[in-house]
Amino acid sequence: MRLCSIASGSSGNCIYVGDDDTHLLVDTGISKKRIEQGLHTLGIKGEELNGILITHEHVDHIQGLGVFSRKYGIPIYATRGTIEGIRCCTSLGKMPEGLLHDVPVDETFSLGGMSIRPFAISHDAKEPSGYRIENETKSVAVATDLGKYDEYTVAHLKDLNAVVLEANHDIHMLEVGPYPYPLKRRVAGDKGHLSNELSGRLLCDILHDNLQYVVLGHLSKENNYEELAYETVKLEVSIGDNPYKGEDIPMMVAKRDIVSDIISL
Repeated sequence: MRLCSIASGSSGNCIYVGDDDTHLLVDTGISKKRIEQGLHTLGIKGEELNGILITHEHVDHIQGLGVFSRKYGIPIYATRGTIEGIRCCTSLGKMPEGLLHDVPVDETFSLGGMSIRPFAISHDAKEPSGYRIENETKSVAVATDLGKYDEYTVAHLKDLNAVVLEANHDIHMLEVGPYPYPLKRRVAGDKGHLSNELSGRLLCDILHDNLQYVVLGHLSKENNYEELAYETVKLEVSIGDNPYKGEDIPMMVAKRDIVSDIISL
């Protein structure tokens, strides 16, 4: 199985997950051209995709969905609430008939050789979800845009081989930064985004010997930077109640405008 961040951040998100037989995108929050360029880096054509999984209807996760789907006709999967949000988003233009498929959280479905399980996340959208994706030998998950986590979240992220995990903001940078107070409260709230510290603590709860790679994603441009997210998450692992140290875990920070290295599991 392969995992690659085509784009990740508050300005746009698009993650590739696939293997030799099945190719999936999680979110299309960047332009069609950038999606195509990212897929070209992976040696994949748009028409070869088996499906697009959408986490929620905010523009940084669906910006390119209308143009991309009109060109390639790839089936789109999301919760019913997210599909309602997509249909209400006039900036996408008219979506092709028959492409939108609603998938309930906590119910597994198959695309190609992959099993996919949506799970609920806490965010200020209609019915947001993360995704756990497995083939016969490996499992990965995408978990961003979650203001808080609990035992349910941890259960869906157990026994992974790789994970894209939100490390959106540094708490101090958010507090003293340029955002107006209501937006600061939203970002830091239970339906907002996961801080670097909380990301590290969640990681502590899902660490195991076969977790091969961690990708920190959805960083805020105004309230975080790569080195700070990386070092904070590493520190939380090192001081957490677990047998690991931060340097034990292969980890990268996904960039907002550069395709990441391809992670092969």
